[in-house]
Amino acid sequence: MRAEDEGDTVVFVGWDGATRGVLVVADIVDETAARAVAELRDLGLNPVLLTGDDESPPWSVAEQVGIDEIVPEMLPAGQLEPVAHLHERGAVVSMVGDGVNDTAALAGSDLGLSIGTCPDVVPEEQDVTLVRGDLRTAAEAVRLFRRILSIVKANEFWAFAVHFAALPLAATGMLSPLAAVAVTAMSAVVVVVNSLRLRWFRASAPLTFRCSSRARPRPPTSPVGQRPKIGA
Repeated sequence: MRAEDEGDTVVFVGWDGATRGVLVVADIVDETAARAVAELRDLGLNPVLLTGDDESPPWSVAEQVGIDEIVPEMLPAGQLEPVAHLHERGAVVSMVGDGVNDTAALAGSDLGLSIGTCPDVVPEEQDVTLVRGDLRTAAEAVRLFRRILSIVKANEFWAFAVHFAALPLAATGMLSPLAAVAVTAMSAVVVVVNSLRLRWFRASAPLTFRCSSRARPRPPTSPVGQRPKIGA
């Protein structure tokens, strides 16, 4: 049928042994989905669509939003399998879910992002709740977390660099106690000023989220260097 060729689901309705009608059920793609996928790709991530449907409807949705890889016919418990497979390949996996069926994959991923407009997700099985239903906030959250991580690393570098530079001077008596206190204060000021760079972070979509307070065990990191980043 034409509807099935387009990726829609056809349901026949009948009674008394005769077909009385045909219902066509189609997935409505969120208007922000294609933009969200494009932004994830710009961040170097590879989006993968996990779904419980058979292959035809997901491919129709994937083509509309720009996703090249799907994993169809997944049961809720089975969604953990592709996540584990990506981990075996040495990938870092982020899972975006919007329902209780995604709980296992959210818990097994390196970064679990749940859509806050769907209250069925168990809070303890996710890292971040995206309060808005806009899918672009997933990409913005990744951008923000990367910015925070880069600032933390820069703060560690400058704090250690200042103290290591001052250590030989203090050991040889070339740095007085008062000057040492000034150096320590200066390193603290550098860290604070560098952290204030977050004030200039601007998201392309309104970003509101809640972080989980529970620390969950993560899959072990691949021993072969840094793992490539793959979004799911």
